[in-house]
Amino acid sequence: MYKGSYVAIATPFKNNRVDQTGLRRNIAFLRENGSAGIVACATTGEGPCLSKSEYELIIRTCVEEVKGKIPVIAGAGTNSTAKTIAMVHHAQNCSADGLLIVTPYYNRPTQEGLYQHYKTINADTDLPIMIYNVPSRTGTNILPLTVARLVRDCKRIRSIKEASGNLEQVSELLRLGGKRLDVLSGDDSLTLPMLMIGALGVVSVVANILPRAVADMCRSFFSGKIRGAQRIHLRLFPVVKALFLETNPIPLKKAMHLMGMPSGKLRLPLVEMSSANTVLLRSALKGYGVKI
Repeated sequence: MYKGSYVAIATPFKNNRVDQTGLRRNIAFLRENGSAGIVACATTGEGPCLSKSEYELIIRTCVEEVKGKIPVIAGAGTNSTAKTIAMVHHAQNCSADGLLIVTPYYNRPTQEGLYQHYKTINADTDLPIMIYNVPSRTGTNILPLTVARLVRDCKRIRSIKEASGNLEQVSELLRLGGKRLDVLSGDDSLTLPMLMIGALGVVSVVANILPRAVADMCRSFFSGKIRGAQRIHLRLFPVVKALFLETNPIPLKKAMHLMGMPSGKLRLPLVEMSSANTVLLRSALKGYGVKI
């Protein structure tokens, strides 16, 4: 179902409101540069800080702008099953093509709790569900056996954005999931290593600013041009590391601003990137060849 470079898009703001014109401009840029799809209103999009009306505006704008050419996946996960289902219904009403559902954070459910959470959501939607596993942000790691059980029992769960940073866990996911599970990297620095062991793509942060490079890396790999994919990976690597000097999307929004892309201020509790880290980010961008 999902293959290639999917972009976890940032939400541009202007005067503390969603910059709809800027959002359209950013989406057009991603489409023109080979992105396979977009993921909106998730971590990179500051989803937890959006109102219901803003959430719906963003998803509808994305759907209108892609014109059916690439899928729009809506971030819809919370740490409450009932609230997540309500978000799922909002995404459906806005004509999203799929859902990204993060593992519940803070309350730290057991593996059985995770299973029941996703199974309940699966029963209440017709949209395909991508599990989002990011233990560093949620405090919970959904294990490969739980994912395999969900894939077996839930027909709408067929993909996972895997951001545990653990290649052994990725290998186990691929072994247990087989052809029934699309595994996508949730860590830009590990996209190529994950492709090498069987992943099908990435939900990318760096692709917001360098979409052609990430799309070309995936295409090169799948066309058998492994050396070419390696060159792109190694060239991107310093930029990727700089984009995670502070909590995502703080560095990304700074990079977008430096590059003249619509971005706007972050919403509290996120704040501007520090001066010292901005110097490092500038250096990485210039080293890549970005004109700022």
